[in-house]
Amino acid sequence: MKIPATLTFLTILLGAYSSPPDFLNDQKKFSRVKTAFQEKEKSIEQKLHENGLRPDNFHVLFVAYKESDEFEMYVRKKTGTVFKKLGSYEICSQSGQLGPKRKQGDYQVPEGFYHINMFNPTSNFFLSLGINYPNLSDKRKTKAADPGGSIFIHGSCVTIGCLPMTDEKIKEIYVYAVHAKNNGQIRIPVYIFPFRMTDEKFSEFKLQYRERQDLIDFWSNLKTGHDYFVKDQKELKFTIEANGDYKFQSSS
Repeated sequence: MKIPATLTFLTILLGAYSSPPDFLNDQKKFSRVKTAFQEKEKSIEQKLHENGLRPDNFHVLFVAYKESDEFEMYVRKKTGTVFKKLGSYEICSQSGQLGPKRKQGDYQVPEGFYHINMFNPTSNFFLSLGINYPNLSDKRKTKAADPGGSIFIHGSCVTIGCLPMTDEKIKEIYVYAVHAKNNGQIRIPVYIFPFRMTDEKFSEFKLQYRERQDLIDFWSNLKTGHDYFVKDQKELKFTIEANGDYKFQSSS
């Protein structure tokens, strides 16, 4: 039976998202990924070396702050538990407002605790990393029939609800993520916050959004996770309550 071209293409991409024995070389078969490695690998190796790491022994974690357009990258040894900040990138375009994404077409960038669930080496936006929105929390909190989806960290600096970077920056981020997955990291965390959730900053936003108790309650729940991460610099452990709230476990 002849396999349709679209199905063949999908099969190739699904293979790229899985974790074969040599994920890195499998990704390098795609021209954009190959270019990204050629242009960024040397500087990435140098930066890892300066932080006591090698390309074959680290894991990665991403944190985004919507209000300040910051996207931070943290790394640790793959056998370690504590992350340290390696760098920060500018989110170069935005849509929507502060607050979570709850339905298809609302232009919102999600807020919450996610992970990378897709590597797309042939993205319409140069390269892209999929985020597992909607997660269980989003599904339990939305009242919409369709909560939306297809949220990515990607290039091209355009967006409707995603986290866009310039092509130069997505090349670097993508290479780090490929190495981490090749190093055995099953889930690369992506934590998305509305703003830096210090006590002072949160007090400002609670006053500004005092008519939105639902939003303040949601952000209060996110702040618990935020504070755990800022204090411990460890991947968060949590479950999802029946109402969609995150219930965090101590990482100590």
